[in-house]
Amino acid sequence: MVNMLQLKNVTVSYKNVPTVQNFNLDMKQGQIVSLVGESGSGKTTGIRAVLGLLAGGGMVSGGSITFEGKDLLSYNREEWRNLRGSEISMIFQDSGAMMNPTRKVGDVFVEYLRTHEKISKKDAWAKGCGMLEKMNLPSPDNVMKSYPFQLSGGMRQRVGIAMGMSYQPKLLLADEPTSALDVTTQAQIVRQMMELRDDYGTSIIVVTHNLGIAAYMSDYIVVMKDGKMEDQGTREYILHETQNAYTRSLLGAVPSVGGERYV
Repeated sequence: MVNMLQLKNVTVSYKNVPTVQNFNLDMKQGQIVSLVGESGSGKTTGIRAVLGLLAGGGMVSGGSITFEGKDLLSYNREEWRNLRGSEISMIFQDSGAMMNPTRKVGDVFVEYLRTHEKISKKDAWAKGCGMLEKMNLPSPDNVMKSYPFQLSGGMRQRVGIAMGMSYQPKLLLADEPTSALDVTTQAQIVRQMMELRDDYGTSIIVVTHNLGIAAYMSDYIVVMKDGKMEDQGTREYILHETQNAYTRSLLGAVPSVGGERYV
């Protein structure tokens, strides 16, 4: 498999203070990679750097980021706009919170689609309903006519994934996509993301503090601590072979039921 995304010695700084240092990743098409660690470990900063969405004056102060051989750090605003949504999409921690609470889901979805292609409102509405149906949302037309607060957390997150996958991007960045959801809904969201990989060959980077979720869905796991890569390896290596004390402590924190651990 060809490397789709490559980060080499990436350092991200805020006001000249490094928050992520010497981050490296080689990602292949169709691969699922999880970035795992506690809050403040640099996980989200890492994926935001890939999409040029660093907040509050953050900047990539060292290293390189290439996507399909193209240097993303050299992109101008127009090139970023063409890339986002069509080739690389991002799902945020709470998709519902990213939506305007005074606007119906369908209005937001239609506007999103029409910023990426020349399409009528009617066709955009139909496309939005089709994407919601693929995410197993009941009565897509009713969902489109709803306000975000009228939907459950799991439904809002599915809407966010549906929007992110509207143009079958090659790379999907998911920032804590299952946080604040109940266990049953978490499992459904994870399975649906894995189906996106199976159906479209989508590469996925998942940011999560839950090593159990990472172990379930990932081919490769990177453990972050204090802005640095603490440990990394295949799922099997991280679960069964690593001797890293911090990784083992994260594994020890994964809940167990009836003596059986979720990894």
